[in-house]
Formats: sequence, C-alpha cells, structure tokens
Amino acid sequence: MGKILLVDDHPDILRLLQISLKSEGHTILTAGDGAAALEIIAQEHPDLVILDVVMPQLDGYRVLNRVKTDPSLADVTVVMLTVRDQPEDMALGLDIGADYYLTKPFRPTDVTSLVRRIFETRSTSTQP
Repeated sequence: MGKILLVDDHPDILRLLQISLKSEGHTILTAGDGAAALEIIAQEHPDLVILDVVMPQLDGYRVLNRVKTDPSLADVTVVMLTVRDQPEDMALGLDIGADYYLTKPFRPTDVTSLVRRIFETRSTSTQP
C-alpha cells in the first residue's frame, strides 16, 4: 500500500488513525507538530499526509504551503483533518493546495475509506 504521515498534536488521534490505517496495510509515520512534519516529509517523502491545522510551532496551513510550493514535494497528497470547520477555513486549505479537507470529529472509517479511494485512484492512473 502506501506510506502515510499522520500529523496531529493529540496523541489519541494519532493512535486511532495509526491503528485504523495500519490495519489497511499502510506504513505509518507520525509527527506531533508542523516543524517535525516538515522534517519527516523531506526525509521520507510520504505518499500521503493527513494534517491537522491547529498545532504548536507551525500550523497545518503553513506546512501545507511549504509542501505544495516545493517542486520536489508538490506531488504529495495532503488531507487536512481539523476542527477548523468554517467555510473560510476549508476554502483557505483548498486554496493553499489541500487535496481533501475533513473536519473533526470524524469517524475512522471515513478516513480509511478516503485513503483507500486515494490509493485506488493513484494506482489506476499509473496503469498503462
């Protein structure tokens, strides 16, 4: 399957997503803040990043902007998963370059279904 980076400052959310996505066969990396996320993204080049917005040191919008403006990382799929649920928050995330925007609270099955769809679409588009 794929390599996924989970970025959230709440360990319970990281653990819940890690369990759900690992059971789908993915390799899971985690970061508790935006600065650590950028380091991991640069070193590991994950296929997918699931990114919170409200975090210490560097918020998710800034992480997203750095990822999407770096030509070597621009192909990384980013899913925002955040409590920021106002239309202007969603618009900002999508305008910066998020591929998907989900809000908390969430059901783990919604996240795993979206991730499954992302990887299925990716494998279909790379087949001859």
